[in-house]
Amino acid sequence: MGQLIQWYPGHMAKAFRLMRENLNLVDIVFELVDARLPASSRNPEVDKLIGDKPRLLVLTKADLADPKQTKAWKEHFEKEGLSVVVLDTRSPKTPQTMTKAAKSVLADKIKAQEKRGIENRPIRAMLAGIPNVGKSTLLNHLVQKNVAPTANKPGVTKKIAWLKTPAGLEILDSPGVLWPKFEDQQIGLRLALSGAVKDTLFAKDDAVLSLIAFFRDYRPQAIIDRYHLADDAFTTMSDVDILLAITAKLGFKDDYDKAAVRVLNDLRQGKLGTYTLDLIHE
Repeated sequence: MGQLIQWYPGHMAKAFRLMRENLNLVDIVFELVDARLPASSRNPEVDKLIGDKPRLLVLTKADLADPKQTKAWKEHFEKEGLSVVVLDTRSPKTPQTMTKAAKSVLADKIKAQEKRGIENRPIRAMLAGIPNVGKSTLLNHLVQKNVAPTANKPGVTKKIAWLKTPAGLEILDSPGVLWPKFEDQQIGLRLALSGAVKDTLFAKDDAVLSLIAFFRDYRPQAIIDRYHLADDAFTTMSDVDILLAITAKLGFKDDYDKAAVRVLNDLRQGKLGTYTLDLIHE
């Protein structure tokens, strides 16, 4: 791996400060993680920040992830004592699913409020997670109108704002936050592949070579079928040779950088099938 992936712009430090200042205003934190990266997309700094505050772990983009892996990860997190919701963020049932899950986590608190005569008070929740994990898409579903800018690139939400939902939630949105340094470059690469790190900050050919190496053991046929490679490509060729073969098949002559961009886009758009980069047995 030629280049270290690091990304921590000033607005992230500011976002952490704002989250810290507003944490006492919310009943629960919705911690969003990408179902394709259930471990790598959990920000250890956010975990520390939430501390003992009630939380709901939300696995987003489940429609893009390997369903077997998602099921196994959900069970793993539940064994750790976390409440977990798996979301295809585009589903029309999302608002009801989220409100029901939040009420379940806060059941004791709600019961205590009812005893004091406080009924049907909106649940106040903070959304927290890394960039490009689907926070804005989820938010738009919850409030049922396009209030948050969504784009398939990190760093779109820059400030904190309260939003009301028809399903009895009040949501505090916050910008996506990465941590200052990826100790494990594998995590940096996986976040880069998923789109959590800006594309200008890493070498795309390095990232795609790591992807080819991953698919070699995980699901080689997906690459072979997508790029019309020989059936024995993964047994007879190195990762670099496979990238060069893909480049030729795409008609890009020897422009493997251009091919790397295409492979990255194909991966993110689900054209290589559903996949999970964090495998549960690891």
